[in-house]
Amino acid sequence: MDSRLQRLREEIDAADSELVALLARRMDISRQIGEVKHDLGQPLYVPEREAALIAARREEAEVQGMSGDVIEDVLRRVMRESYQRQKHQGFRRTGDGQRNIVVVGGKGQLGSLFARWFALSDYPVVVIDKDNLDELADAVEYAALVLISVPVSLTTNVIEALPELPSDCVLADLTSVKREPLAAMLVKHSGPVLGLHPMFGPSVPTLAKQTILVAPGRDATAAQWLLRQFEIWGTTIHELSAEQHDKAMSVIQVMRHLSTFVYGYHLAHEDIDLDELLNLSSPIYRLELLMVGRLFAQSPELYADIILNDQDQHRMIRRYLQRFTKLLDVIETEGREGFIREFRGVARWFGPHAGQFLKESVSLLQHADDAKR
Repeated sequence: MDSRLQRLREEIDAADSELVALLARRMDISRQIGEVKHDLGQPLYVPEREAALIAARREEAEVQGMSGDVIEDVLRRVMRESYQRQKHQGFRRTGDGQRNIVVVGGKGQLGSLFARWFALSDYPVVVIDKDNLDELADAVEYAALVLISVPVSLTTNVIEALPELPSDCVLADLTSVKREPLAAMLVKHSGPVLGLHPMFGPSVPTLAKQTILVAPGRDATAAQWLLRQFEIWGTTIHELSAEQHDKAMSVIQVMRHLSTFVYGYHLAHEDIDLDELLNLSSPIYRLELLMVGRLFAQSPELYADIILNDQDQHRMIRRYLQRFTKLLDVIETEGREGFIREFRGVARWFGPHAGQFLKESVSLLQHADDAKR
């Protein structure tokens, strides 16, 4: 080997070792920050602080002739690891530590996730599921929160079967639809009621940067301790009515999930060699296949409940299919000019968001390319 190349490789190795040591030091400082945040009851994730930190490091990198994007990628990966480590240190409890948090359906994936996080904040957690329903009455007698985490198709029945709850107990659900569960909870319980929809799945390693949608029901003031707890865990809270929620989910979830299902269904019936398709795909198409394929690694019952729950959502899907057919007609009758005209119309609707989405997607594609074997 050329001596010059050997020397430079040795320098790279030494610099990498220094980088590992620096990152380890940063992780330790982050651990100490987590301890102080626990003592002060501060949120795991503070978006303003993270944004300022990233902006400052990008500027420093560019002054030194480096890409700000590279530094941002490194720091975001390091911060993600820091958030995951900090959760093991526990979190400040915002509610009464003597009263139960009862998770009905707590042995399911999402229910068990929330049970774990309440335990990380040192709440006494009682998990109720099909095998110990006889313990429910005793569990809720002094409960601060009863959290319903069962399939959508069972939620209303489970709520109606609840025993009487303490007057100041918060009753909440975690389902992906809100109108019917919220109405059932308001009838069943005279105390504080909230509809909750976590916009994440049970596999998330940390709740930092995750979103929880909140549909208010009754006595929001009495439930503030719960929302504050979510914020300390690092989540972002968005409040909207049950009607607004269900309308938005018809686009965000139902139409998207069904479109993904149909794409996978189509591929499965086209007699395509999936391995060959992956080998031939560029990062953007590989990422698309990943997003389709991940659906089929999950529960069909869950997606059936989401898609089949509301007839209003089916009407949205019908409109989607009609527009698909309309565009196909335009392409067949007007060709290239018709396609470009319709394309530009949609681009005007997206406006400046289109350029921002393009920029953000570049980073995702780079990660997809890095993951390709």
